[in-house]
Amino acid sequence: MSGHRTGREPVAVTGIGQTKHAAARRDVSLAGLVREAARRALDDAELTWADVDAVVLGKAPDFFEGVMMPELYLADALGAAGKPLLRVHTAGSVGGSTALVAADLVAARVRRTVLAVAFEKQSESNAMWGLSLPVPFQQPLLAGAGGFFAPHVRAYIRRSGAPAEVGALVAYKDRRNALRNPWAHVHDHGITLEQVRSSPMLWDPVRYSETCPSSDGACAVVLTDRAGAARAPHPPAWVHGGAMRSEPTLFAGKDFVSPRAGRDCAAETYRQAGITDPRREIDVAELYVPFSWYEPMWLENLGFAAEGEGWKLTASGATEMGGELPVNPSGGVLSTNPIGASGLIRFAEAALQVRGRAGEHQVDGARTALGHAYGGGAQFFSMWVVGRQPPTT
Repeated sequence: MSGHRTGREPVAVTGIGQTKHAAARRDVSLAGLVREAARRALDDAELTWADVDAVVLGKAPDFFEGVMMPELYLADALGAAGKPLLRVHTAGSVGGSTALVAADLVAARVRRTVLAVAFEKQSESNAMWGLSLPVPFQQPLLAGAGGFFAPHVRAYIRRSGAPAEVGALVAYKDRRNALRNPWAHVHDHGITLEQVRSSPMLWDPVRYSETCPSSDGACAVVLTDRAGAARAPHPPAWVHGGAMRSEPTLFAGKDFVSPRAGRDCAAETYRQAGITDPRREIDVAELYVPFSWYEPMWLENLGFAAEGEGWKLTASGATEMGGELPVNPSGGVLSTNPIGASGLIRFAEAALQVRGRAGEHQVDGARTALGHAYGGGAQFFSMWVVGRQPPTT
């Protein structure tokens, strides 16, 4: 991302806000929910609604809440009266895509300061059944996302020879990390590894404690140009690279264990950021892990580990808070899952880390961080790499 006038404008994250995530936020409407996150992001950047040039809004499919095109009535709550408001939708990866669309508006010098917001209010609908749409010529045996992804987890275990307890290790780590994060939904203070291992089996091999909750919540990020970053009250996070990729849900030769779209998205993000060895050059990763086994699977897909070796990184403790590559110090999707916002939370948490503003779950010395999201039938991917320093010109 070149900084000279003929290239792209450097993009900075100067404000981040989240709601308190919960199973049901009955104290606020959809409008109140998104405004809570947006207000916190603006306060972090010490900006007002008048400073925002455009709003980019992301959420998962409309049937998750039963409100068609909610962006049409959320404009007022987000200070977008008389301003451009753009809705982004790429299934579960939408939070990440929302940040990237907003960043591109700044990078292209179309807008100077953009507010990106993503949200979900699952309590007002039933995402489990919203995700169980009938498929022509197939038995209606699918039960939500877990039913779709469990066979791919089994394929990974068979392929890699990973021991059965790796999934429990991820869930135990992420739920303990969530205790350091005041915004997280699931705060399981008494959690033990044995509790995770003995929790009920939902979709073999995914146990109850190895799956994400259903959350109400929102996240917002302020993205601005170099001049905006210079005025910011706190150190910004700089966007070093970002990409989106997609592929069909089903096609001959599709690799559900390590989708090509994910590999291509990572390769393009690393190319932009000048990263050749992600394991060595990235200090912390916020990966979209709704079921615990996706940590080792994505470690391989994103180039942190060789094929079949991702589970060894997890089992070695490398992805723990104090390890060589902390993964999901926020508690991740396993602890907080407002679907439309989950990807933006990953991107925002990566930015918090390099800004040194992650509080109790701050990774010491984090200078470069990865935010990652995926969605649909593992066919939509979005990623960004953010750093403490501006990108080199």
